[in-house]
Amino acid sequence: MSILQRAFLLFLCLFVAHVGQIVSAQETLSPGSVNLEYSRVYIFVDKSGVVGHQHAVVGKLKSGQLYSPRDERGTLVFDMKSFDADGLPARKYIGLEGETDEGTRKKVNENMLGPEILSVEMYPEAKLDKATLKSTGQMSKRQLPEYILEGDFTLHRTTKHIRIKCEVEQKDGWHHVRGAFKILQSDYGIKPFSKMMGAVGVKDELLIIGDLWVVPAS
Repeated sequence: MSILQRAFLLFLCLFVAHVGQIVSAQETLSPGSVNLEYSRVYIFVDKSGVVGHQHAVVGKLKSGQLYSPRDERGTLVFDMKSFDADGLPARKYIGLEGETDEGTRKKVNENMLGPEILSVEMYPEAKLDKATLKSTGQMSKRQLPEYILEGDFTLHRTTKHIRIKCEVEQKDGWHHVRGAFKILQSDYGIKPFSKMMGAVGVKDELLIIGDLWVVPAS
């Protein structure tokens, strides 16, 4: 057997295994359920100070039901303790160059998760409740079907209604739902990190990006 034939056989085996994992995962989830293993939320944190740094944060979901065949409203629950700053995959996803050393990452995460900012021991979850996902009938810039995801977003026990423009792509048997929205930390009772009289710090505004894999309703 030639090298090319062996490579093709290996590819075929991996493809069959991948499809098997997709089918197996969907069999355990109901239509509209979010795949928690692959779905993520990303946050871009811009710097405000002269010598500050931009940060990329990634977090997981605890549970998620985006829609159902009966048109019931969905709920997404975010695991705030899972949020991690400046890992290389997150930085690449956001589009930030360079890597962050582990010592710096540790300090950033301690500040972010600690009582002065996210306070994850007191507020271990954030939630998008009464969520609906409706088609706009238009196409996104990437020529994918455009939707509006809206609901009541709760962070630090403060709730605000949000609307998120999303695109939904049929991929590998899933609905790949991606969308972004902005919030002000101060609107949710969070004081943006700052030290050295503002020379080092982050902006109040955060860009939050959802990247969800959802079981199709059909």
